[in-house]
Amino acid sequence: MMGLDDPVIWVLADEYSGNVSQCLGVAEALGLPYQVKPIVYNKWATLPNSVLGSNILHITRKSAGAICSPWPDLVIASGRRTVAVARYIKKRSRASVFLAQIMWPGRPVGDLDLVSVPLHDDMGSKEGIVRTLGAPHNITANQLETAAESWQEDLSVLSRPRIAVLMGGDTKRMRFSSIMAGDFGSRCSNMAKALGGSLMVSTSRRTNRIAMRTFVESLDGEVKIFNWHEGNDLNPYLGYLALSDAVIVTGDSMSMCTEACATGRPVFIYAPVGMTAAKHNRLHKHLFEYGAARPLPEVSFPETLLNWTYPPINDATLVSNEIRKRMGLLSSESKSDPKWV
Repeated sequence: MMGLDDPVIWVLADEYSGNVSQCLGVAEALGLPYQVKPIVYNKWATLPNSVLGSNILHITRKSAGAICSPWPDLVIASGRRTVAVARYIKKRSRASVFLAQIMWPGRPVGDLDLVSVPLHDDMGSKEGIVRTLGAPHNITANQLETAAESWQEDLSVLSRPRIAVLMGGDTKRMRFSSIMAGDFGSRCSNMAKALGGSLMVSTSRRTNRIAMRTFVESLDGEVKIFNWHEGNDLNPYLGYLALSDAVIVTGDSMSMCTEACATGRPVFIYAPVGMTAAKHNRLHKHLFEYGAARPLPEVSFPETLLNWTYPPINDATLVSNEIRKRMGLLSSESKSDPKWV
């Protein structure tokens, strides 16, 4: 621990990319150097927090080996499973480590110094909790500018409007069916063809292979596809966002929906009835009301479809400012310097 002028910051990065993106977004927004502590879970990770308490028995020996002194001043974590690790750090350090937890970790939360929860988690009014529009993330204007330069040569040959397509997949409550995949692909192709443009498709870890095959078969026209399961090429996700004129995203991923809205460009969400949970639908509603997104049309694609913009969304700055306020940190213009340990 080094003090508030030069705090030691740890980011707990577990196996869920959405969680990590939120933590890194807040850490980057702080503008201070930070260390990333990879967290890999074992079979005990299914235990409830009431049992786990403040220990690290649910993470692998390698992960646990990196959780040791010298202890940090600030821990940024996300998700239910990381909170026991954060509590362990505070307990072992015997010092006033500030615990910033993103996403509702479950009760109790009285020992946490900051909890950030998006509006779509319908929790009513709770004192001391930071409410955000969507999920904080690490996609900034600078990152998009850098990605645009890196991917310009590969993607500039595609016809405009270039439409990024972010495809999620199976969730705990729903399988992304072949019927959905075919419908989704047809709508994407119809939009691109009606506007004289092209599609830049990026799948994800949750995109099942059967749905992927049906989706690809339903596409028609100028298309560039990154298949996450093949993993042979560099992931163009940021490049797609940076060089897109519009974004289509499946509504099953709250992180992808929010990240798409970091562009300031038209976002269309595919979420047919029965596909997404109530909290996902609430997020979509908030993004519609903000003016960042609209439902993906089925058939009508007028020339004016993409003629709208909005202030890009990233709640990481809101959360980082609240951390600074509560910790009494001085403002900093220094660039973040992440280090994985």
